[in-house]
Formats: sequence, C-alpha cells, structure tokens
Amino acid sequence: MPDIRKKITTQFQRAQINLTPKPDSPDDLLGELLQDVQIRRIFPDSITFVDMVPAHRLRKILKAYKEHRHDPGFDLTAFVQEYFKGLLNQDVYTTNPSHTLEQHIEELWHVLQREVPENKGSLIGLPYPYVVAGGRYIAQFYWDSYFIMLGLAAGGHWDMVENMVHNCAFLIRKYGYIPNGNRTYYTRSQPPVFALMVQLLASHKGKTTLVKYLPYLLAEYNFWMKGSKKLDSTKVAIARVVRMPDGSVLNRYYDAKTTPRPEGYKEDIDIALRAPDRAPSKVYLDLRAGAESGWDYSSRWLADPTQLASIHTTDIVPIDLNSLLYILEDTLATVYGLLRQPRAKHFRQLAVARKQAIQTYCWDEAQGYFFDYDIAKDQRTSIISDAGLFALFAGVATQQQADGVAKMVQTKLLQQGGIVTTLHETGQQWDWPNGWAPLQWVAIKGLRTYGHNFLADEIKQRWIACNRKIFQEEGKLVEKYNVVRPGQSPTNGEYVLQDGFGWTNGVLLALLKEDI
Repeated sequence: MPDIRKKITTQFQRAQINLTPKPDSPDDLLGELLQDVQIRRIFPDSITFVDMVPAHRLRKILKAYKEHRHDPGFDLTAFVQEYFKGLLNQDVYTTNPSHTLEQHIEELWHVLQREVPENKGSLIGLPYPYVVAGGRYIAQFYWDSYFIMLGLAAGGHWDMVENMVHNCAFLIRKYGYIPNGNRTYYTRSQPPVFALMVQLLASHKGKTTLVKYLPYLLAEYNFWMKGSKKLDSTKVAIARVVRMPDGSVLNRYYDAKTTPRPEGYKEDIDIALRAPDRAPSKVYLDLRAGAESGWDYSSRWLADPTQLASIHTTDIVPIDLNSLLYILEDTLATVYGLLRQPRAKHFRQLAVARKQAIQTYCWDEAQGYFFDYDIAKDQRTSIISDAGLFALFAGVATQQQADGVAKMVQTKLLQQGGIVTTLHETGQQWDWPNGWAPLQWVAIKGLRTYGHNFLADEIKQRWIACNRKIFQEEGKLVEKYNVVRPGQSPTNGEYVLQDGFGWTNGVLLALLKEDI
C-alpha cells in the first residue's frame, strides 16, 4: 500500500490539533443571570435557557440585568423574552398516517437535519450538515451520532454519514476532543465511538478512509489517556485514567469542571443538597461524569441505588468505556499496520494489555458476566447491566465468557420488548424497565460475534415489535421504551420523554434493512 504511506505526512500536516480555546459556557458568561433563571425555574426544562440565543451583546444584557433586577415588579421571564431569542430550528412535524415505519424514518432524516456553520449562542457552528436527535436535543451529539449513522448508511445516505464524521474531526482538530455535543457548555465528552464511525465510513469508501482519519483517532486516544504517564502508587486516578492494583491502566468517565451543569443547574444543586456529608463539588463532578457516560443516570453510578445523591461515577471503571477504548486501540494498530509503521505493534500491545485488565477486573467467573469495577472498594460492582455486552461487541470476551453472558441475557435481561438496561428499578432512565436503541444494537452484534444468533434475533424481533407498537398507536418513535411492559410509559429520570428520535430511527432502520 505504498500510495497510502505517502499520504500520511500530508494528513498529519493538515490535522493541526487543539489550536482553539473552547468558547465560554453560558454559566461563565452569564453568571448570576443564569443562576437566577435556573434557580427560579422560569422554564420547565433547564436546557431551554442555555440553548437560547442572546438578542443583544452580552455586555448590554448583563448591564440591563444588573440595573433592573432589584426594581419593584421586575419580571425575569419578560426580561429573558426581551433579551434572548427562542430555540433554534424547532421541529414542526406531523406524521403521515399512510407512511410505513421505514417511510416515516426516511422522512424524519430531513426533519432532523441541521446546517449551522456559525456559532449561535451556546451552539458551536459545524462546517457540514448533520442530523440531530430531536426533542430537546438540537445539536450533533457524540455517541448518538454513530447510531444515527447506522440508519443513514442503511438508507444509502453516505454523504450525510461522511458529513457527520467530518464534523467530529473538525471538533477534534479545534478542541482536541469530541464534546458531548456541539454546545459550549459541554466540557465533557461521551462514550468514544469515533473509531466505529470511521470504520463504518471505511466500509463504504475503502481503507484509505482509515488513514485519512488517523490523526484524529490518535488525538481522541490521547484525550482519553491524558495523565496516564503520571500515574503511580500515590496517584491512582488522574482525569480519565486509573491505575489498577496490578499496575495496569484502565479508564473512567470524568469532567474538567466541578460546578452544576448549566443545562441541569437547579437539578444538580438540589441533588447536592441531599448529600450533606459530601462536598457539593464532588457531587457535581460525579454528576458531570455520569453525563459523560451517556447513562445519565443509572444505578451503575450510585452507592445507594435509591439515592441519586449517592452518585460516585468517578470511582467506577466501566466495562463499556474500556471495551470501546479497546476498539480504538485495535483500530489504531490496524491503521498503523496498513502503513507498515512500528507503532502498530505498540497499539497492539496496548490493546492486549487492556483486554487482559478487563478480564482481570471486570469478569466475574461465579456469575458468568462482565461488571463495572469500583476502585474505591477495590471490587466489582453488583449491578447487572447491558454494559456487560460491550465486551462481546468489542471482542474482548472468550467464547466461554460469551456463553455465560448469553445465559445472563436469556434468563434476566431479556424482556417482552427487548433487553432491559439494568435489573434495578430506581426511577432513573438508564435502569429497569427501560430499553435503549444503542444497547439493543450492541447486544445483537455482540451476541452474533460469538454465535448466539438465535438469541440476537429474538432481541431484534422483540425490539422491532416494541417500536412498531408505539408507532402504530401514537405515530412516533421515541428516545427510550418500556421493554418490560411495551406500550406503557418508560421511566423518565430528570426530563420528559423525547420524540424524534435520532438513534431510535438509526438502529431500527438498520435492523429492518437487514431483512431486505
């Protein structure tokens, strides 16, 4: 592959990483005004205000607020309406009752498409069009995007798949990582699926695509591994890296800030108040880290499954995160191998070491399943969750382990509408009785990898039926489903059920297209 090797120098020259400071978040820019709006709850959803666009220069807005906030009869709602514009690109859509489920999804791609090249309020402009999740989520969200891309690819929309990969590369080049979404208030990332995006695009455009995105894959890896060389017996965890008892290095979710999330400001403060024995900054950090996981929130992160205030995400080494980072290391080894570069061996060794560490710390032989690991207690957690299936999806399980996982899925996680997220009914949305599209996909693909095709197909058919039932009854697809009692409402957590919905559409269409 001599032509590819010649291109690598040019690719690295073009990929100048981390040159631009990320724009300030609304909580930094608006200070007391944001606090006032969020604490007084003038909108039913905290994300509403931080997604609004200032109608005037911030200096003018803050001056007016400071001058008038203590006036008799000051109306904060009216002030916000005067000085801020409403949400961008609100969806106004009515389902065509004559459409099939497939036709409905194809039409929604156009409804959910956005093109915002310039920064607008907290929204970071992206150079290419993209598909949003829907509902309250009108940005290109990181891990959502991969599952959206699956449906776009299944429908032949490879131009949009490539657009969204380009946008992720743009964010890496600009900030050094892919934020949770293209919003200024996301100082965190999300589950690292960029390697999966690139692999998907390469399946259509060829192996040169892997080389094209090598600098960005490497930057993504460096972001997650930052601080790993400073770990020792006195520094067990730094940022997103953790030194395990045997000296191996695994990862956790983290965030750079220890303040309430701007998009969940009042909620976070209320949660911290319910934990008087903990420093609020630690509660905020763990809430932010939980949001980076994508599982916001779940019993996986709770010391007491009945109390969100007991959240301790940064103590947890997650099986899903480390499985995804194994995929990233394996992908880097593959690309460097294509280039016949010695770093291929380096990344292959890293992948093997991570696989061994996952086996050591996350596999429970007695229960026959993969679990998260609690570094504070130096033991595996007891939460049986769909996250264990990421080990099969990534290929880090042995056949015997995969057989054990399949048994656990069959006997405990499989429900009438698909697989349930966890076995704990906590009131959190990433717990019983909810099922989520990305987790169904991971389970189906992971089980097939190890020959459990019948169980994978059973999950697939039950999930499709669950989605179809809601579509036929209500004319829509939604963010998550009650898979224990299909047709009944799921648990919502901190916000109401969202329609749309990007990753539901993507996974569902990809599964439906398999049968064509």
